[in-house]
This record gives sequence, C-alpha cells and structure tokens, in this order.
Amino acid sequence: MFELQLPMWGDIAVFLGAALVIGIAGVKAAGLADRLADRTGMGEAITGTIFLGFFTALPGLVASVVAALNGHAGLAISNAMGGIAIQTVALAVADLTYTKANLEHAAASLANMMQAIMLILLLTLVLITMMGPNVTVRHVHPMTIVLFAAAGLAFWLVHRTYQEPMWRPTQTTHTVEDVPEPGSHNERLVTLIPAFVLAAVLTAAGGAVVAETAENLVEETRIPEVVVGGLLMAGATSLPELVTSIAAVRRGALTLAVSNIVGGNFFDVLFVAAADLAFFQGSIFHAYSVTYRELFLTSLTILLNVVLLMGLIYRQRRGPANIGIESLLMLVIYIAGFLVVSFMM
Repeated sequence: MFELQLPMWGDIAVFLGAALVIGIAGVKAAGLADRLADRTGMGEAITGTIFLGFFTALPGLVASVVAALNGHAGLAISNAMGGIAIQTVALAVADLTYTKANLEHAAASLANMMQAIMLILLLTLVLITMMGPNVTVRHVHPMTIVLFAAAGLAFWLVHRTYQEPMWRPTQTTHTVEDVPEPGSHNERLVTLIPAFVLAAVLTAAGGAVVAETAENLVEETRIPEVVVGGLLMAGATSLPELVTSIAAVRRGALTLAVSNIVGGNFFDVLFVAAADLAFFQGSIFHAYSVTYRELFLTSLTILLNVVLLMGLIYRQRRGPANIGIESLLMLVIYIAGFLVVSFMM
C-alpha cells in the first residue's frame, strides 16, 4: 500500500481531513438509502442492513485490511471491535436527537432484534477464536471461513424474519412504522444508484487514508494500537454510522437508523475475517500484537450489544434525558470500558 511520509502534524491534519470526507459522504448516503428503501420496496430494515450497512462499513473495512497488509494486527482488530462499540453507542447519541420517545421503543422491528442476536453470535465466535488454539490453513485461521458462512446465514435469517415474521411488536402511539414516502415509486434508480456508489467510493478512500495515518501515529506517539485503533481510527471510520443514523432520525426513518447501526456492525465483524486473509504472517487472531487489551475490547463490544438487545426487547417509552435506560447504560459502559483499556499496563 501507499505510505505517507509526513510529520506528526501532517498525519493529524490528513487524518482529520479523511474523517471529514467520510462524514460528509455519510450524510448524503442516509437520504439516498431512505429513498432506495421506498423506491425498491425492500423496507428500511433490509436496506439499512445490506446497502447502508455495507456502505457505512466500507471505510472501516478498508482501514482494517490496509492495517493487516502492513502487519499491524492489533490495529486491524481493534479498529473492527472499536468500530462496533462506537457504532452501538451512536444509537444512544441518535436517541438524544429524537425527542418524541425512546428510539428503541419507536423503531420496533423484529428484524433489528434478530440482527442484534446474530451479531452477538458472530462476536462470540471471534472471542472464542482469539482465546482458542492457533491453527491455520496456509496463513488463514479456519474460523475466518466460518465467520463468512455464519454471516451469510445471519443475513438469510434476518431477511426471512422480515418477510415472514412469526410475531410482531406491539404498536403504540410512539411507534413509527416503515411506510414509503408518497411518490417514492417515481424515483429514478439510474440516478440514485450511481450517487450511492460515488459516496461509497469516497468513504472507502477515506478509510485507506485513515489507516495509513493511524499507523504513523502509533509509531510516532507509541500509543498502544488498541487505543489508536479502537478509539481514534474506529471513531473516524464509524462517522458514517453516526451521521447517517442521526440524519435518518431527523428524516423520520427510525427503523433505518437502527438497522444501519446493527447492519453496519455485521460487516464490522467481517473486518476481522477480511484482515485475517490479508495478514500473511499467520492467524491474525493470534498475532503477537493482539493482547488481552483486544480481548477486553471484544468482550466490551459484546456487552454493549447485549444491552442494546435488552432495550429493543424491553422497549421503554421514556427514560433519563428522554432516552431509554439502555442508551444511558451503553454510554456509561463505553466510557468506563475505554478508560480501563487505555490505562491497562
């Protein structure tokens, strides 16, 4: 990959510039995805999971693969796990912007709950592999193939749940249903799709630049990879999820906002599998730079998604600061968790 030979201030400036490009493209994508959901009839849950989820995951995917190609295994894994953690907490931030009710209550969706369950399953597989034996075929751990297969099964289950739900959440006065906008069938796909692809290309390029500058910052500052990857790098590559979810909430597309986060997290788990394919020094799960910090971060990510699932099932109407108790818990757990991981010796 390309190498940026810049002073520290230059790396920081380029890092922030790439993050800005990712964020701006993310705002544009939220509106395009909502219009695609209405135009194609796929619904916000499926569109958010597949199209918007994949789009918003592109910067992180490219960043993890670039880090793995350059031999920074810890950076690649912490970017994936940290990205999932930040994106899950982004729902709490989006919840703050929706004043009518708790977001997890208003965006009731069986497909979103199934996504959260399957995400926890995939994350648990990653954690088990990191703590299990170091087995490889060529340089790839067998769990990498299992993760891709499990993700395929997860997408099928989510689609099946959306198409043929066996039960439905109770509709309340605060529930916002996924209903297409009037006149949406007149949208031209020949215009929507190229615009969406262009935004995706911009975010992917931004992800590659973020990875290169993050690697330079690790070498220049000696800050642990898990902190740079899980906080700075993951924060920059997760900007699309944050901005698109807030933008979706402001548009009234609540199901899209939640499915974008959970769907994007699906793809983020696969960052680890993709990074394992790109890491030619053996299994990325057992690289020397992958330590107990990455294990802690993965466990923290699982905990955050368990809390989110609790909120999706419990569906509290209102809570502290007009957000659900699950949103408050996610914010507290995330802040406390990163304070712990940042000061681990």
